Amino acid sequence: MADRVTVIGWDGSPLTAAARSALSAATLVAGAAHHLALPEVPPGAERVRLGSVGLAARRIAGHRGTAVVLADGDPGFFGVVRTLRAPEHGLEVEVVPAVSSVAAAFARAGMPWDDARVVVAHQRTLRRAVNVCRAHPKVAVLTSPGAGPAELALLLDGVHRTFVVCEELGTAREQVSVLTSDKAADHTWRDPNVVLVIGGAGGTGASAAPWLMGHDPAAGAVRGWAGPTEEEHGSEGRPGAGQDPTLRAVQLARLGPRTGDLVWDVGSAGGAFAVEAARFGAAVIAVDADPAARARTEAAARRDGVLLQTVTGRAPHVLESLPEPDVVRIGAGGVPVVTACADRRPERIAAHATTRDEAEAIGSALADGGYAVETRLLQTVGLDPADWTERERSVVFLLTGRRTTGAP
Repeated sequence: MADRVTVIGWDGSPLTAAARSALSAATLVAGAAHHLALPEVPPGAERVRLGSVGLAARRIAGHRGTAVVLADGDPGFFGVVRTLRAPEHGLEVEVVPAVSSVAAAFARAGMPWDDARVVVAHQRTLRRAVNVCRAHPKVAVLTSPGAGPAELALLLDGVHRTFVVCEELGTAREQVSVLTSDKAADHTWRDPNVVLVIGGAGGTGASAAPWLMGHDPAAGAVRGWAGPTEEEHGSEGRPGAGQDPTLRAVQLARLGPRTGDLVWDVGSAGGAFAVEAARFGAAVIAVDADPAARARTEAAARRDGVLLQTVTGRAPHVLESLPEPDVVRIGAGGVPVVTACADRRPERIAAHATTRDEAEAIGSALADGGYAVETRLLQTVGLDPADWTERERSVVFLLTGRRTTGAP
């Protein structure tokens, strides 16, 4: 086992005295090609090209001597320290930090970043990283080959964002480019790079007194959720079919939208469900055939300070061009829409019906699509607090489909 392992962060600036001292005593140095070319690397040290950090950790664990690992930016921030400290390697690690690439990128852009989300995009996590960019106005993306600015731009099709692409930060080849997301796919970008994805209301601003890193869930939103809205009530003051706040609360509970998810709200009506799903941190696409519904949904999103995408068109046909969902709420369309959504294989689908026959048909469509179906009859009664007389009543069947393991 290595006698000592020192992880040195490198941000392009001259190495500190502590870093130079650790390097001078190293008998093994691991890093990328530009790290191993640094003049401070001892000529007699064993050099390990850092590809898989796990493989390098095993190599270091078997080395008798003093090891140094060089990494870009702050190695403790989405970096190599986590892997090196894994219990199976048994390594004692000391860290000499540097300015993180995210901090450097925001500094180049002249922007604060205490209100930013930070995500890592690999090929396996690219879709979820894009969903965070859809849902939040300021995101830093740590990219990788095959999951870079061009791929981000392609998956953000239809969503306008500004990209600040920072290539090879800290090197003589450093370059910072500012462009709209629709232009980023037509360019070849050098690795490594960091992409700042900016857009939507509040994308370049900051609260007067920020207190929480990332996203303040209370900012711009009323306390609580699944409350009644004016848009949900008809001329008689009663909620429309499927718009009862209690039904919406249970739908949210069953679907569990979260950061990194993409939610389809098919039949968005006034946008109440879409906005509340966005408040949970999910990316949302609200679909409705009525152009007025699109306007109401966008107005509701502005009031609550959330980002979402609206699409006008009739389901199921309009759904064919949408990106893959994680969860789906179906507010209108019946069995044909349920079947089309099930074909896209989201983890969960929620729908409702006003009659038993309709509920049975929707339940059968979900089951045929490979979903385990839960059915509930929900009845809510609004009471007048003065004399406890009934003001309004809602009765609806709620059907939730959960994708079964091994389903096609």
